[in-house]
Amino acid sequence: MQNQIASFVQYLQFEKRYSVHTVEAYQRDVIGFYTFYSDYSEEKSWSAVTHKDIRAWLSGLMDDSLEARSVNRKLSALKSFFKYLTKIEIVKQNPAILASAPKIRKLLPKFVESQQMDNLLDQIEFDDSFIGKRDKLILSLFYHTGIRRAELINLTWANVDLSALRIKVLGKRNKERIIPLQKELVNLLIDFRHESENVANESLPKQVFVTEKGKPMNPKTVYQIVHQYLSLVSTIEQRSPHVLRHSFATHMLNNGADLNAIKELLGHANLAATQVYTHNSFENLKKSYLSAHPRA
Repeated sequence: MQNQIASFVQYLQFEKRYSVHTVEAYQRDVIGFYTFYSDYSEEKSWSAVTHKDIRAWLSGLMDDSLEARSVNRKLSALKSFFKYLTKIEIVKQNPAILASAPKIRKLLPKFVESQQMDNLLDQIEFDDSFIGKRDKLILSLFYHTGIRRAELINLTWANVDLSALRIKVLGKRNKERIIPLQKELVNLLIDFRHESENVANESLPKQVFVTEKGKPMNPKTVYQIVHQYLSLVSTIEQRSPHVLRHSFATHMLNNGADLNAIKELLGHANLAATQVYTHNSFENLKKSYLSAHPRA
């Protein structure tokens, strides 16, 4: 049975070309089930595994207080593993498909209040230096466009059209989208471009956001910048780039933007992913109602 796990790992690495992190997670989850099954059942073959065996494993994970999201991830790994076993004809059908996944409690996206964002971008003083201008541009671009952290890091000057007031972003699954820019953001980009040229001495870096040495920024540094500045204006527990993305979408919706337009700007594959922000909008509406209605 362990031989099939090893071949599955190689399949993920060389045929599916999954990342090292993903491969390790799948391997860990499949081995977790194998360890359970070896102790739980007298059968010693993958073809003998039933959906009841998998349900017993999932129940044990839930009894150990593992979160539903983590349990679902493990079940997803097992589904992929048995799909592979059907592919190489070790089993005839995938028993993991019949195992029900636990329901995940949906949490509303966290966001920073619009007044707090105004305070951050209008009241907080940033150094008049390469670092100061870069950091303010990072925060502004996140909030003005709702782009993801990876999209910001990979943004190149070639995809910044200052005359047409727009940027081209390469999102998930290599899907491109065009996002309009406000004049305020364009001015920050122009100023930072001049600063980047002065720092580079020779030629402008390919990426918009780089270190003082002209190297591409890493995700951790971008996170730290956002966390540091959001801490100055908000006590919200999550202070990450993704919170600025949530803030962008929530504030757009609260101010009357069309849901389909927000979907396109965010680069969501379907409207269901965008509709989560309507819950925040409704909560906002409910607060206004309760504070304003004389009988509330």
